[in-house]
Amino acid sequence: MTRAPACLAVAGLDQHYGSAQVLRDVSVAVEPGACLAVLGRNGAGKTTLLRCLTGLIPESRGRIALDATDLTRLSPDRRARSGLAYVPQGREIFSDLTVAENLRVAARAHGLERTGAVDEAVALFPALRGLWHRPGGNLSGGQQQQLAIARALATRPRILLLDEPTEGIQPSIVAAIEAVIAGLKGRITVLLVEQYLDFALRVADAVVVLSRGRVVERGDPRVLSHEALTRHIAV
Repeated sequence: MTRAPACLAVAGLDQHYGSAQVLRDVSVAVEPGACLAVLGRNGAGKTTLLRCLTGLIPESRGRIALDATDLTRLSPDRRARSGLAYVPQGREIFSDLTVAENLRVAARAHGLERTGAVDEAVALFPALRGLWHRPGGNLSGGQQQQLAIARALATRPRILLLDEPTEGIQPSIVAAIEAVIAGLKGRITVLLVEQYLDFALRVADAVVVLSRGRVVERGDPRVLSHEALTRHIAV
């Protein structure tokens, strides 16, 4: 992973679906090479925040910046070329393509197919080598999640956005994903949306809690009250 990690800064972000306001004056910042966990109940606005960051849905107001580059009006493909990589909830791999093809397509789209970027990504999830020629749709949920993260990393991102990477995943693969995130620190900036509180607190350098589209808590996970955080994310 040869690109330098970036600072991600979001200031005063609002987002509306029609007349319904989903995000309200959201401001967050992630230092280069750090991991920020965004927590909250279902419907709190977490996925909407990630989709705004990637440009998949428009913000109503506010600014999104990667270092000194203002991303706010850029298209999703230009944001991706600037260094954002997104692993959505549900993974959204190419089910008809093999594991190898999924990875090569991502690297090729960024001009990285012949640079070793695919090998770098697979080195973090070595189980994918044994699945190399298997269609993505034939993989288990945990294998698909590993492939989805490796595919994002094959673009050599500066910022990695992860939406619920532990959802429905067996404990051994959750542990593998945790180890990868820990190993990426200092090399890639990570913004993690998660409901598995203990996992998030183990990997995060900072935490933000959303409730009804607003930031209601933020700080160092070693200092914040576990009881208060549980209250914010409990169903």
